Amino acid sequence: MKVNKILIATHNKGKFAEIKVKLTDDLGIEVVSLSDLGITEDFEETGQTFEENAIGKAKFYYNIAKIPTLADDSGLVVDALDGEPGVKSRRWPGYEATDQELLDMLFAKLEGVPMEKRTAKFVVINALTDGQKTIVAKGEGLGVIGTELACEIKPGIPWSSVFYPQGYDKVFSQLSIEEKNKISHRGRALNNLIKELQKDD
Repeated sequence: MKVNKILIATHNKGKFAEIKVKLTDDLGIEVVSLSDLGITEDFEETGQTFEENAIGKAKFYYNIAKIPTLADDSGLVVDALDGEPGVKSRRWPGYEATDQELLDMLFAKLEGVPMEKRTAKFVVINALTDGQKTIVAKGEGLGVIGTELACEIKPGIPWSSVFYPQGYDKVFSQLSIEEKNKISHRGRALNNLIKELQKDD
């Protein structure tokens, strides 16, 4: 798949910033957002898996913009909560929750759980489509959930204020975008995606 311009299909500014840095640094291509193109439509994530949602979202926005479109679906998988919130991370309570509501719910469910049992992972599936071909790439990042907020919540990525990646004493939101992209689930998925793209060069 040959691409020189990619639409990142997210309204989440935090997520867009991370992906844009990675793609522009590694591929040197033009990256645009939904807001850059004046696209305000929302994709309803009804899939039962991260992959279903990511592919559905990429195709939905490609059909609107008609340029290669990258979408992802990601979530937090907490071992002590039997994999919750998982694919429903943003709608965990049964509705579109605020960042603060999600963290309050997480802390409440993990109340009394010792640090050694607060293990979790971030999972992300990337899907890039040009209308003909779709490339799918996966990334995971292991860590633990802290017992309180480690820093101010970054809008749209609340879990990153409480998730300590394996081997670090800082949460994701305390790392620079460059540091985070080296070790995060999103960075790993993008690396895998970039490798697939470069195979076609």
